[in-house]
Formats: sequence, C-alpha cells, structure tokens
Amino acid sequence: MRWLDQIAWRAVPGADVPGRMAAAYEAASRENYAGALEIWGPLAHAGVARAQNNVGACFAEGLGVERDPNLALRWLTLSADAGDPVGQRNLAAFYFKGEGVAQDYARAAGLYRRAAEQGDGPAQDMLSWMLLEGECIPRDRAEARRWAEAAAEQGIAAAMTRIGMLYHNGLGVERDPAQAAGWWRRGAERGDADGQAMLGAACTIGSGVPHDAVAALAWLMRAQAGGSALAAPFMPTARAALDADGIAEAQRRAAAPLPEAAA
Repeated sequence: MRWLDQIAWRAVPGADVPGRMAAAYEAASRENYAGALEIWGPLAHAGVARAQNNVGACFAEGLGVERDPNLALRWLTLSADAGDPVGQRNLAAFYFKGEGVAQDYARAAGLYRRAAEQGDGPAQDMLSWMLLEGECIPRDRAEARRWAEAAAEQGIAAAMTRIGMLYHNGLGVERDPAQAAGWWRRGAERGDADGQAMLGAACTIGSGVPHDAVAALAWLMRAQAGGSALAAPFMPTARAALDADGIAEAQRRAAAPLPEAAA
C-alpha cells in the first residue's frame, strides 16, 4: 500500500504548504518519520488533507510513532472526508481489512470508487479487482474492465495482468489469446509476478505468442521468485522442454533487469 503519496494539498493561509510538504517528504525519504511528522502534524491540524492522510499513515504503519489503528482511522477519516483521494484509498483499506473498524466491504468499495473517480491509480486497480471477483460487492465485469484500463493507463502492472485474464477467459470480451498475452507481457515487464507467470505459461504452450521454452522458464522463474503461486503448475513442463544449456540461459534471463527497469 503506497501510504505516503505526494499529489495534492489544500492551501493554508500564511503557510508555504508546498515547501513544508516537500521538506516532510524529503525527511520521510530518509526514513526520518519523526521529523516528517513534526511538519505534517501542524499542517494536519490546520486542515491540509494530504498531511492528515500522512499522519494517519504513520499511525497505521508505526512510522515515527507507536502504531495506533484508532488514531490512524481518525486522521484518515478526516483526510477522506476532505476529499483527498489517497486518504480515501487508505481509509478504504481499513474498512476492507476490518482494521480498527468493523469490516465493511460496501464502505470500502464506496471509498475506493471516490478515489478512483479522482484518478487514483491504485484505487482504480483495487476497485477493478473487487468488481471482477464479485465476492465483496456485486460482480460487474464491464466496470471491472473499465477501471482496470484506467489503472493500466497509469502504469499499474496488476491491472494490466487483470486485463489479460479478461481476454484469456473471455470475461465481458471476446476471448483473444494474443490480447491476453500482450497484456500479460506489459504487466510482466513492469514486475507483476502473476503477469510473469501467465506470460510464462503462454510461452510454454504457445498460446497467443510463439512457443519459446527458454522465455517460458525465465518468466516462470521470475514469477516464482516474486511469490506468484500461478507459476508452479507450469514449471515441470517448462524445465522438461530444455537441456542444461537452455535452463542456464533461462536462469540468466530471469536474473537480468526487466525492460522497464533498464529503460
């Protein structure tokens, strides 16, 4: 969860809010959260919504202060009520997990939607996931795709992988293995482990992409290292298709920087 986003703030008369916020973020970047809180605290009390979010985030994570879910909830609520999309997204996570408050998926979805409508990429991604799964709120595949595409436009790798799954399974769209593989590649190259697993699987069986045993194993190795459970079923087949030299080449590729990281 990206708690400490720096996108917007509300003006406070007589205060250099941008300068003070920048100084606080610089302190936080050095893990000097106590120093950052010395700046965020007064701004939060003055009504700066992003500072309220950041104070809440520090109480949520125990950054520079003792972890306190109740105080985190109080500050995040103030930020969300003031319209800050990051505050809305982070408050939504509290309701989703039931941390410091009764679990309430509908409330979480409403907050994610408010943040998503303001262009918050991680909120768009989470709302898309909830709408696609249909376990917490009613399923709506068309809306799930719309929000996934919005998040993907902002570079959210998990959303790219989800769009690939929509094309792979023909959920609300015509089944299209090539589109699926293309979206998985976009997610994989940006570091999404599930996207790497699915691209590796596609390369293993030649679905939507040419069969490529070395690429298949390399992507599956990356995915497994990244914690994706989707890679394991395909690993034996991918390994069995290669000799020792092919496996060594796959290991070399798996250890190389991703295209997005190298750019």
